[in-house]
Amino acid sequence: MATYLTTHFKDKDAVKALGARWDGEQKQWYVPKGRDLAPFAAWLPTGTDLPQASSPTSTQLAVSQTGGREVVAAAAKGISLSTLLAGISQAVAKAYSSGVWTLVEVVELRATGGHVYLGVSERDTSGAVLAKTSAVIWQNTANRILPVFQQATGVELATGIKLLVRARPVFKPAHGFSLEIDAIDSDYTLGDLEARKREIRERLQAQGVFGANRQLPAPWDYNEVLVVAPQGAAGLGDFQTDANRLQAGGICRFTYVYSRFQGEGAAKEISNALQTALTDWPDLHADPPDAIVIIRGGGAVNDLAWLNDYDLARLICDSPIPVLTGIGHERDNTVLDEVAHTRFDTPSKVIAAIQSVIVARARAAREHFQDVVHRGQAATQTVQSRAAKLETDVRSQAREHLAKGRQHASDAIRDIRDGAWKRVHRADKSSTEAMQSVKNGVTDTLAQAKIAVPKHWDKIMAVGREATRSRKLAAEKSLDSVKDHAKRIMREGALRSEGLMREITGQGPDKTLRRGFAMVRSASGATISGITQTHVGLPLEIQFHDGKVSAVTTK
Repeated sequence: MATYLTTHFKDKDAVKALGARWDGEQKQWYVPKGRDLAPFAAWLPTGTDLPQASSPTSTQLAVSQTGGREVVAAAAKGISLSTLLAGISQAVAKAYSSGVWTLVEVVELRATGGHVYLGVSERDTSGAVLAKTSAVIWQNTANRILPVFQQATGVELATGIKLLVRARPVFKPAHGFSLEIDAIDSDYTLGDLEARKREIRERLQAQGVFGANRQLPAPWDYNEVLVVAPQGAAGLGDFQTDANRLQAGGICRFTYVYSRFQGEGAAKEISNALQTALTDWPDLHADPPDAIVIIRGGGAVNDLAWLNDYDLARLICDSPIPVLTGIGHERDNTVLDEVAHTRFDTPSKVIAAIQSVIVARARAAREHFQDVVHRGQAATQTVQSRAAKLETDVRSQAREHLAKGRQHASDAIRDIRDGAWKRVHRADKSSTEAMQSVKNGVTDTLAQAKIAVPKHWDKIMAVGREATRSRKLAAEKSLDSVKDHAKRIMREGALRSEGLMREITGQGPDKTLRRGFAMVRSASGATISGITQTHVGLPLEIQFHDGKVSAVTTK
């Protein structure tokens, strides 16, 4: 005859492992006829008597408690493994009828058929494993507690996360020991994540580098940008929508390096990718990057928690280049956001900020250009005004100088004319006087000769008519001498007269004109010798040595 058990839903796996069967019509677990009831003692109906051992092959379980743990003892002849493990299962179930709040770290995770199977452990500060076991969250429980946990923390269950769970130890003969989890403390998980960030933050602050990158001057403009992101991520695609347009226009060039952003070793991989890119940069680019951009799309808090790494944060703190972050969503925050020069909520907002700076610089450049144009136009107008004034002044001064020049020319012409006539008059008078002097000299000489010759002749005749021939010859010679003297005087007078005539002739108008003077005549040809002979608008003709010019008096 079968023995029906009193069980709850949570006991089904335990009794099934011990050999119980399910009665679908009665909706109850039972122990088949002939099977030992001892392993099912915890679920037997009240008043059911267990059979007593009557031979060495009978099984009798004696349960005693030693040091707080259940110990199962078997009869001297031995028991089956299932019986032993069933006893252990019963002892564990009796010792832990309800769950115990336990600290665990998830090291393995898989979901099957709605159930969540975990590998959990405890490690010391050096990372050595102190304890390790498996755990399970049954489907009904998972559907109830996981959404609440994720909504409260933003964290999805994943390896590497630390949890405070309420777990009931369960031992099943067919599957061994495990923990059945029925609750998770959200506050602890949030506290653990924040504690990790706080530890990194305090360490960087103690080293005096926490705000080093934020103190760098913001990029004045963007020409070269180094971008670190997970390859193919949606956030990277959002960023590149605008970045590609800027690069295609030759406005800003973006250089991309890729790395994992979650999982064990992700932070180290990001650091290596960034350092390699900066080392190779001088060989590929003429100018250093204006900024380093670290971006990834949104995700669970525990996915972003991989970025809370001291070495990666220190690398950003020590960077001489401003670092811009766009990690996750607005609610997300990592240590990288705290130490970066500027934090943005999303990758799209990072590129929007870069684009806004570029647009602002372009507008400023256009405004400066327009200001230069306006200043140039104003300067041109000023120069034109000054040039017009100078032209007016030059014209006025030129007219004044021209009038003065005309006056000076008129005065000079008058002086030349007057000087020329005076010289001509003086030369004419001098030549007349010289001619008269010559004539007078010649007359006097002839008169004297006429007087002297007869005297000499009378003297000769007086001396005696009987003078020798030589005397006569001497007289004749003396007469010849007188004649020669008279001729010489006449010749000298003629030469002198000719010289005077030449001098007079040389003082004529042509020679005077060649010496730089000019003659002024009226339109009728009358000589103008003084300003009193002129009036305003009188046509004049000015005679130079090589031609004539017409003029009109202005004063």
